[in-house]
Amino acid sequence: MVAKPGLDGHDRGAKVVARALRDAGMEVIYTGLHQTPEQIVAAVIQEDADAVGLSIHSGAHMTLFPRVVELLHEQSAGDVLVFGGGIIPRQDVVALKELGVAEIFTPGTPTRKIVDWLRTTLDHG
Repeated sequence: MVAKPGLDGHDRGAKVVARALRDAGMEVIYTGLHQTPEQIVAAVIQEDADAVGLSIHSGAHMTLFPRVVELLHEQSAGDVLVFGGGIIPRQDVVALKELGVAEIFTPGTPTRKIVDWLRTTLDHG
């Protein structure tokens, strides 16, 4: 699943990643813009997703990403792989990983790297 939490209206990167994952043979659901963490987690559970990629450019990543992780744990879905991308400062990447986000991909990351990481991580998870 690929989701856009919060009020961020920039979804080109999320769509590019969703398309790359689809083209790599993965089933992908894109939730669309302006999703709350609660809506994202409900969709993850309803669709029985293995992973959710969160994309953000608004600067609210330190609030929204951890909230998704927290809600997944509350719903007994803590095994869902959470990864993210967007405009995220280096120091926040470290903090997000400590809070349970498995990986962060910043602008310019080749989509092949994301596909390969996701396959490897899901296969070994």
